[in-house]
Amino acid sequence: MSPHASDVFAKIAERAEEIAALGPVNEALGRLDDQAAKILRDVGVIKMLQPAAYGGYESHPREWAEATMAVAAQDGATGWICGIVGVHPWEMAFADPRVQEEIWGEDHEVWVGSPYAPMGVLKPVDGGYEFSGRWQFSSGTDHCDWLFLGALMGDKDGVPLLDPPQLIHVLLPRSDYTIVEDSWDVVGLKGTGSKDIIVEKAFIPDYRTITYTSLVDGSAWRDRGLTNPTYQMPFSAIFPLGITSAVIGMAEGALAHHLAYQKGRVQITGRKVKDDPYVMYAVADAAAEIHASRVTLLDGVSQMYDAVAAGKEYEFGERSLSRRNQVAAAWRAVRAVDEIVARSGGNGMRMDHPLQRFWRDVHMGLTHAIHVPGLVYHASSLSMIDVEAPGYMRPMI
Repeated sequence: MSPHASDVFAKIAERAEEIAALGPVNEALGRLDDQAAKILRDVGVIKMLQPAAYGGYESHPREWAEATMAVAAQDGATGWICGIVGVHPWEMAFADPRVQEEIWGEDHEVWVGSPYAPMGVLKPVDGGYEFSGRWQFSSGTDHCDWLFLGALMGDKDGVPLLDPPQLIHVLLPRSDYTIVEDSWDVVGLKGTGSKDIIVEKAFIPDYRTITYTSLVDGSAWRDRGLTNPTYQMPFSAIFPLGITSAVIGMAEGALAHHLAYQKGRVQITGRKVKDDPYVMYAVADAAAEIHASRVTLLDGVSQMYDAVAAGKEYEFGERSLSRRNQVAAAWRAVRAVDEIVARSGGNGMRMDHPLQRFWRDVHMGLTHAIHVPGLVYHASSLSMIDVEAPGYMRPMI
């Protein structure tokens, strides 16, 4: 483990009780509490994939994933921010130096949010683009000063070009967008404050855009001459990694709360839970499944890192297998949480018990688009029988 990562893990351990205690506060606020955000800045998780030129640690992606899990095990919403906001400094490494300087030139602690869904259109104008749209799910946006927003390239009239569609990631400062308050009323991950964003005819200079294709085919890192293998990983590996890491960390947190609760629990029959072989079997089985999810995810990213470090390029078929395993890890962990929650009794579902919050949060995390298995599984199966997957299966692989 690198020295920077060791320091991050030590600080997470030191602040673990504070992170956990702020979980209910984050949920009540509907966003990350200011103190929770400060703790994340203090421990440095968000800077783990940030370029060293701007105070970042350029950590191994595995280290970032493990740090995200460690935080999510204390509070799901805070861990989610580690996985979502924490990936954006990685993409910033591919951005034009001018926008890197605009964002981090005076303050290396500035956070960049998203979402990447192409819900806006770029209309070409002199020197750049006119940009409008509305996006959902901007996690941690209250604590971010810039955003990556997904866009479709349009024609001179602002009509999206769809044959084929051209996906663009656009960077813009807080002065160019509006956060829609009260737009995040959900059953889980309430503390992430994943609110809607509105942009109305903002001007975007050419240099504040990154094509999605360049993030997939590797031209983004080649154009910038980046030699750290962390930046040579495919976007379709790094972006889902943070999200699934958060989900697995939440599952680990749910398991920890379940074990603490069951240790002294007595069933309505008068029998101690520790003496119930059926419950104990379910606990062991769930723990093994959550551990397997963790190992699968971390092993996958480690193998890919080693491969790209050796000069290998990951083709679509190999990326589809990696995504399949990542999606499967998330589903396996959440199913395991369901098994232990079903054996926690009604008191485990009281609103003052943290287990129910972890249960809600982990299910909310599973609903993210990167965890939908259909097309990913289909594409990976086609790859295993040497059949080329059609274009509609390729986004995010």
